[in-house]
Amino acid sequence: QVQLVESGGGLVQAGGSLRVSCGASGRTFSTSSMGWFRQAPGKERDLVAAISWSGGTTYYAASVNGRFTISRDNAKNMVYLQMNSLKTEDTAVYYCAASKWTTRVRTIVDYDYWGQGTQVTVSS
Repeated sequence: QVQLVESGGGLVQAGGSLRVSCGASGRTFSTSSMGWFRQAPGKERDLVAAISWSGGTTYYAASVNGRFTISRDNAKNMVYLQMNSLKTEDTAVYYCAASKWTTRVRTIVDYDYWGQGTQVTVSS
């Protein structure tokens, strides 16, 4: 079993920056890729960014590419999402997820463990 806990969410003004963090505990050796998803009210949960075990390969949704950066520190069992130039449409609950796969990490079903989410609200 792997437990994931997000932190760092909050209220930020449009154009500002925020970093959300995800701490992993338990059987972390069973996971490989990590991802950040987000879900706005009335919307589906969609992948924002993903990162390989080594951190050498990353993926970003087109809507955040160039503004968000995903990173990880395996020694600390931490994954981060740095969000810059935030827009009101970035408002959502952000979820951290862990996958045992290395190639298929772009959909919800590819992830085995989930955090409870952290709220990010971007005000105008």
